[in-house]
Amino acid sequence: MAVDIGGGLIIKNPVMTASGTFGYGEEYSPYCDINRLGAVIVKGVSLEPRAGNPPPRIMETPCGMLNAIGLENPGVKIFIKEKLPFLRQYDIAIIVNVFGETLDEYKQVVEIVSDTEGVHGLEINISCPNVKKGGIVFGTDPDMAYEITKEVKSVTDLPVVVKLTPSVTDICVIAESVQAAGADAISLINTLTGMSVDIEQRTPHLKNVTGGLSGPAIKPIALRMVWQVAKRVTIPVIGVGGITSTRDALEFLIVGARAVQIGTAHFINPHAAVNIIDGMADYFVKHNIKDVNEFIGTLDEGR
Repeated sequence: MAVDIGGGLIIKNPVMTASGTFGYGEEYSPYCDINRLGAVIVKGVSLEPRAGNPPPRIMETPCGMLNAIGLENPGVKIFIKEKLPFLRQYDIAIIVNVFGETLDEYKQVVEIVSDTEGVHGLEINISCPNVKKGGIVFGTDPDMAYEITKEVKSVTDLPVVVKLTPSVTDICVIAESVQAAGADAISLINTLTGMSVDIEQRTPHLKNVTGGLSGPAIKPIALRMVWQVAKRVTIPVIGVGGITSTRDALEFLIVGARAVQIGTAHFINPHAAVNIIDGMADYFVKHNIKDVNEFIGTLDEGR
């Protein structure tokens, strides 16, 4: 079940938690055997504490969920002091999701985290607006995506996974750009932007008006984008978006994902990731597959 997700980082199985949906691990520890997971990707960490957006900031939608949390977090220093020690007690890969509003902020957080014991990798969230470039999202411009990846790689020896936004014309162009800049792996997709309206009050359900759409509704889009990117890059691809079952996870592996992240499913079923791991093992035994790596990228497009 072990897979190499890039930069020499080998995890014991291809199932990870998606950033922002599993907190810092402690929140789910009463319900989930964390030691069973391949990796935990922690909630996004920034240079300084962020309060996030005002409520309401979560809204259920058909087959999904909108969130406008606003990347609330205690900041990198408090994360290291108060949140990371809990995860260190487990035999898992710990991957820290990093974001910022400027290139310098990204680099500072990466440098701090890279000097910290117990961190095995970084996931760089480039779905953030660059405040010094007029608010253009880092991940929608190939040149900015290249620059941020190259700069981050220059200040760390940890494996770097770059998380891509789906809100682009051609996601393969962005994927090729971050690969050229030295990314060790790519994760996709981040949420899609959506909104919901209260027809009685004629007001947005979310105080922020728009939010990120996640959950089963986006799975076909995520699967298509992972399939496209996996054919265009040579570095590992990690599939994210609407995975709630073993069947979903296996689809992503078949189209070329080296691993998957489970996110919104944890709000429905806190055992989701462990259930998927067990389901994968049963499937491989049933189909006489001795190594998950034999299964990855086996889509037959000629049928």
